[in-house]
Amino acid sequence: MNEFPFLDRPPQTVRVNAYDEKNLAIYVRLLMAEEEGADWTEVVQVIFGLDPTREPDRAKTVHASHLARARWMVDAGYRHLLEPRMQ
Repeated sequence: MNEFPFLDRPPQTVRVNAYDEKNLAIYVRLLMAEEEGADWTEVVQVIFGLDPTREPDRAKTVHASHLARARWMVDAGYRHLLEPRMQ
């Protein structure tokens, strides 16, 4: 389970943000679970500690939005991690 507080929807910025950096491991776990064909209800319970039976809408939103952000990181966001940081 995620030991850090999480938002229901990650911030949708055009660059990697602090939330993304803090949750990179979660994004990787979501992508791995998807690749393995894991049921999203189990994934949201294990990673976020949410019960999809008690909070079906929230659980679906949290899972779908974080998975979408994880896909964005793979498709485009990672490039920003390779750029030198401003001092």
